[in-house]
Amino acid sequence: MQKLQLAKRVVKFAVNPVILFTLAIFLIIIPSTFAKPIQTNLPDEFHIQTNKPPATTSQQLLEQGEALYQAGRFTEAVTVLQQAVRISQAESNNLAQAAALTNLSLVYQQIGSWKKADATIDTSLNLLGWDEKNQTLNVNNPKSQLWEILAQTLNIQGELQLAQGQTDASVKTSQQAEQIWKKLGDNAGVTRSRIDQAQALRVSGFYRRSRDILQEVSEQLKAQPDSLLKVTALRSLGNVLQQLGEIESSQKILQQTLEIAQHLQLPLEISLTEFSLGNTARSLSNIKDAIIHYENAAKIAPNPLPKVQAQINQLSLLVEKEQITAAKTLIPIIQSQLASLPTNQAGIYARINFAQTLTKIAYKKDIAEILASSVQQAKIIGDERAESYALGSLGEVYEQNHQWQDAQDLTQQALFLAQKIDASDIAYRWEWQLGRLLKAQGNIPEAISAYDAAVARLQLLRSDLVAVDREVQFNFRDRIEPIYRQSVELLLQEKGQGKPDLDKARQRIEALQLAELDNFFREACLNNQFVALDNVVNRDNPDTAIFYPIILDKHLEIIVKLPNQPLIHKTFVVNRQEIEQVIIKMRETIVEPDANRQFQVLSQQLYEWLIKPVETDLKKRKVNTLVFIPDGLLRNIPMSALYDGKEYLVQKYSVAVTPGLQLFTPKPLAQHKLNALAGGLSQPPKNENFAPLPNVKVELQLIQRLGVSKITLLDGNFNSATLEETINAQPFRVVHLATHGQFSSKAKDTFILAADRRINVSELDSLLKSRGQKRAEPIELLVLSACETATGDNRAALGLAGVALRAGARSTLASLWQIGDNSTALFIDEFYRQLMTGKTTAEALRLAQLKLLSGSEYTRPRYWAPYVLVGNWL
Repeated sequence: MQKLQLAKRVVKFAVNPVILFTLAIFLIIIPSTFAKPIQTNLPDEFHIQTNKPPATTSQQLLEQGEALYQAGRFTEAVTVLQQAVRISQAESNNLAQAAALTNLSLVYQQIGSWKKADATIDTSLNLLGWDEKNQTLNVNNPKSQLWEILAQTLNIQGELQLAQGQTDASVKTSQQAEQIWKKLGDNAGVTRSRIDQAQALRVSGFYRRSRDILQEVSEQLKAQPDSLLKVTALRSLGNVLQQLGEIESSQKILQQTLEIAQHLQLPLEISLTEFSLGNTARSLSNIKDAIIHYENAAKIAPNPLPKVQAQINQLSLLVEKEQITAAKTLIPIIQSQLASLPTNQAGIYARINFAQTLTKIAYKKDIAEILASSVQQAKIIGDERAESYALGSLGEVYEQNHQWQDAQDLTQQALFLAQKIDASDIAYRWEWQLGRLLKAQGNIPEAISAYDAAVARLQLLRSDLVAVDREVQFNFRDRIEPIYRQSVELLLQEKGQGKPDLDKARQRIEALQLAELDNFFREACLNNQFVALDNVVNRDNPDTAIFYPIILDKHLEIIVKLPNQPLIHKTFVVNRQEIEQVIIKMRETIVEPDANRQFQVLSQQLYEWLIKPVETDLKKRKVNTLVFIPDGLLRNIPMSALYDGKEYLVQKYSVAVTPGLQLFTPKPLAQHKLNALAGGLSQPPKNENFAPLPNVKVELQLIQRLGVSKITLLDGNFNSATLEETINAQPFRVVHLATHGQFSSKAKDTFILAADRRINVSELDSLLKSRGQKRAEPIELLVLSACETATGDNRAALGLAGVALRAGARSTLASLWQIGDNSTALFIDEFYRQLMTGKTTAEALRLAQLKLLSGSEYTRPRYWAPYVLVGNWL
């Protein structure tokens, strides 16, 4: 294999301020506005005359600097604005000097010279007499012109703070600017400051607060004439709606933005909006439209940078969809324009993004050269974050070429820089890369240490990753999940005293599952109101075993916890594809009327892997309840339907599942006087494509006949407002909802159906948990009797885990697929009958399933198996 060549030299690093600017790696985020340099409105005699030599006054130089800035000629703009600073200083014109310094800071931002940008804008504010602490001017009788320049300077300082990840400071600075604009009566200035606040809130992960501000601003601008400000506000709103998962609304707003930008004939704004529309279409998996928008964005872009950024997004989409021929046609077009990109942060990242996309299709031509050039450019402008990205990406190229030591050297340099500037959101990537390189060289202990560091950093970044790094949403399975799985694989390979560390391995896979739920909800979603499952089993449930199946690339690992016993570990050498194929086929055949035998064969294979290796131990310890923490696709199948060749698992054990190693403080369901809120929808709304559920009324009547005290909300009364009002009125222990619903791998597509609308999982969380502010009693049991997992979504059961977690109920009983109305009523009747006799929730579920299984009509697993108990099984 031909070795890549790179001229390397020892680099001495100096301490730099913390930089936490967030880079979107594959879908490049273009700033919503390009801030306009300040105009000082100096007296007429300072304005340029056509018959005089150009650029001799500070005002003329400011105008020339603005023109160069708008043209993207940043290096020349720096020279011109520095001259303006010197002239205004010599003239003792503080206003002109402050304006020139502020604009100079703006240009420094564009080329990534953060230290100079900070120092320059601080000098400008000092010249203006601004006391940041007291938010006052230290000058007598300040003129309105000074206030105007100050407000503009604060706007630009807020943008600088945001670009460096100082989001709280950015919000505060923008609020200060807003107050000054209000004092000046400048509504446009107020609006711009509010948009800046919304941008900072969006980057901080406060999407809803950002959306609320932008919706209010957009509403205020609606009656005003079309303007650049309106375009900026609307596009910002469209972008934040996209991040909130409100894709259709985002598309509508962005389309409106595009029409206004086209009417105003603003090429840059048209390009940026087409770019955003491309990202939105991509989110909707509308690949054809996404490519059209990216092509439009590139075609109309007035300068090379947004053009190339749009083309790189288009390329990454083509590569993602494996349209390699089309991708290879676009590659030389992008390559021919790289030299025209500015030597600034955005230009460097464009080059890096291009190179990283090329690595995905093993297109190695010129990649090392592009990245080596990016390293040097980052050094020139002093952008250590960009330098870290370029070094790490170059290290990945060397890794792919099996040049382990060169790759390791580059990765360690990248990691050093990332740690130095406290950029944890990229440092974990280089720690992961370092772990892979050490493993490839056979250094397992150090590889484990590198993976440990990456996982620890991910844990610290839980909220930031899902709230700030938007790309994690789209690339979780590529950029996060492998770190955990590869780490577990290394841990289980480790030999020696006390090795492998089984407890560490299962905690790591749990951390992955919690990260998946964080990713699902776009926020860190677990609190500390949980107890360890081991303690529950050892102290209170000596008849319970916990299973931790872990699906790795080439192994299936089983860790089993028996009461008061050391952990048991079993390994099967079987690749992930084979395991997942068995699971997918099981899920398909279990609901087919004539595929029962085929299902049993597949189910028995899974039984052989998961249960048989520890059958003897289960019998010896007299275990009667199995609790699973299912991994990956195992969430999509009911464990109760595993088949040993003669019997199903449910015929021998009660079965429950839980999302992690911790459980909401367990407590047996009340054995007398069950009180329930029962809601049902027998006739779905006409605008929803769902079949009627005529037996819902029968189902709810059966519960009442068993002696369960309940309040019923049926059909028209089962609406979102009444449900929220009722659930807060009384201390219900059980909430039973008999209505259509869907579990999906996307939170926005996980919902239950009420008479007035869909209630998605995030709203369900707010609705059910609002009672916590008024009532201390938790919901003991949430029953969802007509829900199902989304068809064709292999990770849909993640939505069930999300509902169970967000509902705040100790236990959630739901179905993985929709089944017959008659069998559901029969099942529910027997389930509550057993609960009323004092059975545990898991045992009541088992006996209800056996009631169907033992009859003549519902013996097949498709009828009795879909019911899954998540959480507390007591």
